[in-house]
Amino acid sequence: MFSEAFYVFLIAMSPVVEISGAIPLAIISFDFSPFQAYIIALSGNLIPPFFLIPFLGRVDVFLSTRSVLWQKYFGKLLQRTKDNHIKKFEIFKEFILFILLVIPTPLTGVWTASLLSHIFGIPFKKAIPLIIVGQLIAGGVVVGTTLGLITIFS
Repeated sequence: MFSEAFYVFLIAMSPVVEISGAIPLAIISFDFSPFQAYIIALSGNLIPPFFLIPFLGRVDVFLSTRSVLWQKYFGKLLQRTKDNHIKKFEIFKEFILFILLVIPTPLTGVWTASLLSHIFGIPFKKAIPLIIVGQLIAGGVVVGTTLGLITIFS
């Protein structure tokens, strides 16, 4: 049981899969109760932003000064993303971040929210509560969807 819980915890921490993959895995494959799956996956999923948000800026500055590849490609990509979406983001900044988290699909979780908070300058003190509340809701959506699909297909 511990190794399965730890596996769900790690899956929830991983980019792309995050909570939307960890909860169904826990309920369907490991036979966890919905509450257990929710708590374990949410616990794992909320760890990355506490490290990502403060360090993304430092990593960006470090790589910008030391890596031609970063300057040439990734720095330009981040700047282009910011330039293309800054007007929409200035109006709906926190709301967009929150909506991005509440809709549990691949590439719309805490990793993406952390990156967007860096790109668009949402401070840590604002980003973390939005991420936590967004993931609390997203976890509930995933549990509900998983249970609904289990009911339909069984």
